[in-house]
Amino acid sequence: MSADRPVRVRFCPSPTGSPHVGFARTALYNWAFARHHGGTLVFRIEDTDKARSTQESYDAMLGAMRWLGLDWDEGPEVGGPHAPYRQSEREHLYREVLAQLAGSSFTYDCFCTTEEVDARRKASGSKVMGYDGFCRELTTEQRAAFEAEGRSSVVRFRMPEGSITFDDLVRGEITFETEFVPDFALCRANGDPLYTLVNPVDDALMGITHVLRGEDLLSSTPRQLALFDALVTLGVAEQTPAYGHLSLITGEGNKKLSKRDPQAHLFAYRDEGFLPEGLLNYLALLGWAIADDRDVFTMDEMVAAFDIGRVNPQPARFDTKKAEAINAAHMRKLDLDEITHRVLPFLKEAGVVSDPVSDADAQLLEQAMPLVGERINKLTEAVDMLAFLFADEDAFTRDPVDVAKVLDADGRAVVQASHAALAALPQWSTAAIEEALRVALVDGLGLKPRNAFGPVRVAVTGRRISPPLFESLELLGRERGLRRLEGALA
Repeated sequence: MSADRPVRVRFCPSPTGSPHVGFARTALYNWAFARHHGGTLVFRIEDTDKARSTQESYDAMLGAMRWLGLDWDEGPEVGGPHAPYRQSEREHLYREVLAQLAGSSFTYDCFCTTEEVDARRKASGSKVMGYDGFCRELTTEQRAAFEAEGRSSVVRFRMPEGSITFDDLVRGEITFETEFVPDFALCRANGDPLYTLVNPVDDALMGITHVLRGEDLLSSTPRQLALFDALVTLGVAEQTPAYGHLSLITGEGNKKLSKRDPQAHLFAYRDEGFLPEGLLNYLALLGWAIADDRDVFTMDEMVAAFDIGRVNPQPARFDTKKAEAINAAHMRKLDLDEITHRVLPFLKEAGVVSDPVSDADAQLLEQAMPLVGERINKLTEAVDMLAFLFADEDAFTRDPVDVAKVLDADGRAVVQASHAALAALPQWSTAAIEEALRVALVDGLGLKPRNAFGPVRVAVTGRRISPPLFESLELLGRERGLRRLEGALA
């Protein structure tokens, strides 16, 4: 990017629902683009839809950005030279620009009703949806007649004739014939500015240089480009931004991932125990790659390598299994202290450990985490893996499916033999426990090692999948370990 035009990008969601994965990927690409070029990321809230915008959604969007670690340079909670950054607080600016446009040849007053426009289109057989330009060249008499009827008017932008061509940062050169892009309204009949005006005006006033947004907004780009030409002419904007349109994210059946799809909800991944860096890594792959033979990378590495020209314009399918695999790879990158730190909120929420953590729970957790740190692929998996260690004996339960599978008559015989062997141990240690159980079950009962310990594991931990058995028994202690075995025989 040229030195005299520092990069300024914006991420401007509407607070009208729960954040979804498309929200996160668009934010990520804008953030990576800004950071790669040493530019500025503006976080702007487009809340002109007062009927649908909610404080809850606004708070959720900020919380999502914070959780993902996508910091912004200007916007809510940060401020900046172009404040305020909520459109609902900028209406006076839009009205000023609207007045400038209304006094120019770029716009005209339109008195038509929606019903009249529909009737004319049906009568003419036109297939072009939108306004037909009826009020473009009203005579003084026609205007006076409309006003005499008491009609209100809206300001419409006059689309130029011919074609509009621009070089999309993702898709290359794109041309729109303006005969298929009808003149559009800039405000409602009561004078309230519409999105068609406020979005470009904000980009102009905030000096946005690059607009990276979803493919679903591509059809509105010729209108924005034409409006920007007018804003530059009027001195409102210094230049027109470069546009890049990101591919759709698809789900099952290659259909666009909608807010109704369970896999679209961003906070579901947080609640399932995904690492933010793991999820971001996967979302980055939905249209971009750091290298042909590499899928796992850090956000610092993405920033260093990110090139908007290498973003794939083709739809990207969201694959939950691959997202989980990428997350697991990032789990392996964390040291044990960091995993423990991140797991702790989930353990508290599930009631596995006390909140605040007691000294006894903290000591046991420090001993137990080495057993599960390299085995969990999501933070929530630690809850099921560790719950048996912290459970009071009267609250301890076993998975009924696992009980039915392995604690049949043969399994109970294994547990009985295990109890007898362990009860006689003079020393309760991992090595001694392993030796005693191997002698009793493999040598004594003639069981194969892979079949010998399943019943013991379910008896002691409550599940067939658990931390290493012998170490778990040592952490439980002699009394609790033997009581678990006895309980499985009751």
